[in-house]
Amino acid sequence: MKFRNFLLTAALFAFVAAGAGFAQEEEMTLEEYEAKMNDLQAKKQTLTEQIETLNADIASLKEQKANMATAEDCYNSLYAELGATKADVDNFRKAVNELYNKIRAQEGPKEDRIADLEALQANKLSALPEFYDKVHNQMPKMIDAWGPAEADAQMHTVVRGDCLWNIAKQNQYYGNGFAWPKIYQANKDQIKDPDLIYPKQEFAVPPLTADEKAKYDKLRRGYKPAPSN
Repeated sequence: MKFRNFLLTAALFAFVAAGAGFAQEEEMTLEEYEAKMNDLQAKKQTLTEQIETLNADIASLKEQKANMATAEDCYNSLYAELGATKADVDNFRKAVNELYNKIRAQEGPKEDRIADLEALQANKLSALPEFYDKVHNQMPKMIDAWGPAEADAQMHTVVRGDCLWNIAKQNQYYGNGFAWPKIYQANKDQIKDPDLIYPKQEFAVPPLTADEKAKYDKLRRGYKPAPSN
């Protein structure tokens, strides 16, 4: 019962409030009404002018977009300034990536990699933002960290019965068969399979760095031959 009385009271209040608002509108004078209409008309005019300005801006932007060069056109223009084509850039990119991987893997001879890098640096395309850091900063630092140049390497002529393990094991080289990967890495341009080498091949045997010597000596000390049957 109390809830019903509350609803009736609320409804009555709402009706009175609505009536009061309606009464206020009815009580607006002609002058007030005209002033309000003039204000609304002014606002409408302002909004209309803003819409026209925005439409003009949109039309201008569309025209600019239509006349704007594509990204491909910009790149082609840049390449043309360097006397190159997109195909030249694609080939240069491939050469940069291949040399980067070789230097990172320390695929010798080191002097050949240095010569390859100098050739890339001399190419105008190395000035492009895509290549500059890798060609002029990253790869030179990797070369510096490579260690002794292959010019310091000894040369070994493969004879029948040789294998990389036996070559590395000779005292004139490493005296440690476990160091054979060093010879493989330095001669990967000739060695397609480290288990297959052939008489009369000429291999560079570069000196081991102190870290490499310690690593391979540790492998040798920890090696336990399989028990014979």
